[in-house]
Amino acid sequence: MLKQLHIRNYALIESLELEPNKGLNIITGETGAGKSILLGAIGLMLGNRADAKVLFNEEQKCIVEGTFDVSNYALEAVFEEEDITFEKECIIRREIAPGGKSRAFINDTPVKLESLKKIVEQLLDVHSQHDTFLLGSNAYQIGLLDAYASNQTYLLDYKSAYSNWKKAEKTFLTIKEQSAQNQKEYDFNLFLFNELDELKLQLGEQEEQEAELKTLENAEEIKSKYAQAFYLLNDGEYAITSQLKTSLQQLESLSKIHPESIPFAARLKSAFIEIKDIADEIEVIGETVEYSPARIELIQNRLSAIYRLQKKHAVNTVEELIAIYNELDLKIQQVQQLDEVLQKAETDLHAAQNEMLAKAQVLSNKRQAAAPTIQNEIQTILGYLGMTNAVMEVTVQQIDPTNTGIDKVSFLFSANKGIAPQELKNAASGGEFSRLMLAVKYVLAGKTSLPSIIFDEIDTGISGEIAKKVGALIKKMSTRHQVMCITHMPQMAAKADAHFYVYKDNTTARTVSNIRLLEPKERVFEIAQMIGGNTPSEADLQSARGLIEG
Repeated sequence: MLKQLHIRNYALIESLELEPNKGLNIITGETGAGKSILLGAIGLMLGNRADAKVLFNEEQKCIVEGTFDVSNYALEAVFEEEDITFEKECIIRREIAPGGKSRAFINDTPVKLESLKKIVEQLLDVHSQHDTFLLGSNAYQIGLLDAYASNQTYLLDYKSAYSNWKKAEKTFLTIKEQSAQNQKEYDFNLFLFNELDELKLQLGEQEEQEAELKTLENAEEIKSKYAQAFYLLNDGEYAITSQLKTSLQQLESLSKIHPESIPFAARLKSAFIEIKDIADEIEVIGETVEYSPARIELIQNRLSAIYRLQKKHAVNTVEELIAIYNELDLKIQQVQQLDEVLQKAETDLHAAQNEMLAKAQVLSNKRQAAAPTIQNEIQTILGYLGMTNAVMEVTVQQIDPTNTGIDKVSFLFSANKGIAPQELKNAASGGEFSRLMLAVKYVLAGKTSLPSIIFDEIDTGISGEIAKKVGALIKKMSTRHQVMCITHMPQMAAKADAHFYVYKDNTTARTVSNIRLLEPKERVFEIAQMIGGNTPSEADLQSARGLIEG
C-alpha cells in the first residue's frame, strides 16, 4: 500500500506531502483546486509521458515520489525479473529536468520506463474516466476476464507459443519466397553450369593449348629449321662436330711434346660433348614435331569454346571460368538443399501452430469457465446498486489466433427490462457506466492482492441512495485494499477513514495547490458544504453528521 506521496514542482503544486490511511481515503475539494493535478502527478509514477511544461518552476526539476509497503504482496519474483533489489519498503521516484528529460528510479536504482510500469502496475490501480471509456473495448474486456480468472500464467504461456508460431511462420514464408526466387534462376544456372561442366576445364590448360596450337601451325618451319641446325652441327660435309673432333685430335697429339695444349684439349672436349648433345636433342625434337590437321582442329575447337564462354561471362582466364563454375554449382546445390530446409521449416511451423493452438484452447477453456461466474457476480452488484433490471452477459467466441488468444470476449449490457443486451459502448449512460465500472472493479478486487486502488469520480451520474450504496461498496473494498477516492458525493465522503481536502492557496504571489487531512469538525463542515453549498445550514451540518455516523 501507499505509505507516503511526495510531489514537488508539478503544475500548481510547489510541494505536497500525503500520508494515506491503509483503508478508505476520500479526497474532495473545489473544482479546479488541483484534484486532477494530483492524479496527473501519480500518473508520472505509473510511467505516463513527461513534459517540461508541467514544471511549477521552470528552473527546477519536478519530483514525484511514492513510498510503498509491499511486504505482504508476494512481488519478489517481479522485482527479480527486472533485476531490481526487493525491499519491503519500495520507493518509486520520477524526475523531470527543466529541459524535459525524464528519469525513473526504483529503490534508488535507475530503471527504464518499461520496468517502472511493470513494477508500479503491481502496486497501483488507477481508475479514471479513461478506464470507463476503455470498458467498452473488447481488448480491455478480455483483460478483465483474464484478471478475474487468474489467467496470467496461461496467458504468458500462450503468448510465448504465439510468438514462436509467428516466428516460425515468418521463417517459413521467407524460405518459401527465397525458394521461389531461386527456382526462377535454377534452370538458367543449371544450363550455364552444364555448359561449363561439358568442357571439364583444367587450370593452366588455355596457355598449354595455345602454345601447342602455335607449334602445330608452324610445324613445317620448326621441323625444317631443326633439321638444318642438326645438319650444320652433326651431319653436313663440314659439320661442326666433325671439325671439333679433328681439332681435338690435333691438340691431344701435342700433349706429350707440348703440355700447354692439355687444358685447351680438355675445354675443347667439353665443348665437343655439349655440342654433340645439342645436336642429338635437336634431332630428337625435330622428329617429334609433326604437322597434324586433326590435332589442330581439335585444339582450335576447344579454344574457341573457351573463348566463347569467356566472352559470355565477361572474363579473361580459365581460372575465372572455373570460379564461376564452382559458384553455379553452389547455387544449384543450395536450391536443392533449400527444398529440404523448406520442408523442415514447414514441419516446424505446423509443430509451433499445434502447440500454440493447444495452449490457446487451455486459455479459452479457462475464460469460458470464468465468464458465467464474473457475469453473475457483476449482475448481483449492479442489482445492489439499484440496477435491478440490468442484464449482464459475458460471451466468449472463438476467432482466428491473435496475441491474446483465440477468443473475442464481449461484455454485453442492458440497463432496462425487455431490452436485449448490447455492446457496452451502445448500451450504457454515464451513470450506468460508472456503476458498471465499480461493479467490475469490486469483483476484480476480490481476485487480486493489488495493494492500492485509486478511483477518480467513480460516482459520475449517480446520487441519493445509490451514491450511499456506492460508498458502502467502496468502503467494503477498503477492508481488503487501500482505496483512494476522489468524489463530489457527500454520501461517499462520509465513509472515509481519512478525508483529505485539496485547496488553492492564494496567499503568495502565485497560486499553489495543496492538500491537508481534515480534522473531525472540518470533515463535518466539508461534507455539509457538499450537501448545501458554501454556507451550509444547521440542517446540512446535521445531515453531514448523520451520514458519517450512519
